[in-house]
Amino acid sequence: MTTPVKVVFLTALAMIAFAANSILCRIALKQSGIDPATFTVIRITAGALMLWLIVRLRRTTATSGSAVTSTGNWRSALALFVYAAGFSFAYISLSAATGALLLFGAVQATMISYGLWSGERIGRWQVAGLTLACIGIVFLLLPGLSAPPLAGALLMVCAGIAWGVYSLRARGAGDPLLVTAGNFMRAVPLALVFGLTMLSHSSADPTGVAYAIISGAVASGLGYAIWYTALRGLTASTAATVQLSVPVLATVGGMLFLGEPITQRFVLASVAILGGLALFVLNARRRR
Repeated sequence: MTTPVKVVFLTALAMIAFAANSILCRIALKQSGIDPATFTVIRITAGALMLWLIVRLRRTTATSGSAVTSTGNWRSALALFVYAAGFSFAYISLSAATGALLLFGAVQATMISYGLWSGERIGRWQVAGLTLACIGIVFLLLPGLSAPPLAGALLMVCAGIAWGVYSLRARGAGDPLLVTAGNFMRAVPLALVFGLTMLSHSSADPTGVAYAIISGAVASGLGYAIWYTALRGLTASTAATVQLSVPVLATVGGMLFLGEPITQRFVLASVAILGGLALFVLNARRRR
């Protein structure tokens, strides 16, 4: 049985791992010689290998090596690949903090939009929260000296939409760790084909490769395994709420490891986006 202390510890560890993906990718593209396509290929491959190893170590009939290859599906793998590629290319120009904020906002917006499209009813406080979050995103992207580059912002939004689609498709798909491992393994050939098409623009050095491996194996593969374990002790609303910490952790990491400045625009937009999403999630729980 998972104790409350263990749940808190695992949850915190998972959020740090998810935030670390932004830090690792940004550092790799800024301070090493690796290109975003190569980073994507290595990250997905390393994540697939780590998840395969974790599943194998569970040593059950349902999670044998042959079972891994039969789980997941190609559509989910495609969504996973689009997320990873968009994520990497967006971080050519975005700061770690801005990228994480846009990614998280786009993921939540995608999932909320699907709920509304499916006929889910929302209350006035949820409408207020959603409106506040949308205002925050628009404010962040308004033209100005401190606005993030539009191309990078759009790529990260696309990555967030892809991850939102992936998350929606994963609902009720069975053992989440096993399904994720299967999707990662299916995403490897997609990434390799993509890498071959970008071969003329590829570059890498040992430092960049190391960052990509850590991002894939530890921050992604191991991070997901930890998160799925923590989820057993969390309610749905709590799980959604704690994910609000990821952009905050990425901001702190960007300041510490990359020396990224935090602008007033970013602070105000963060308060609006994260506060609005928190208002939506918490009131969704109350309505249920």
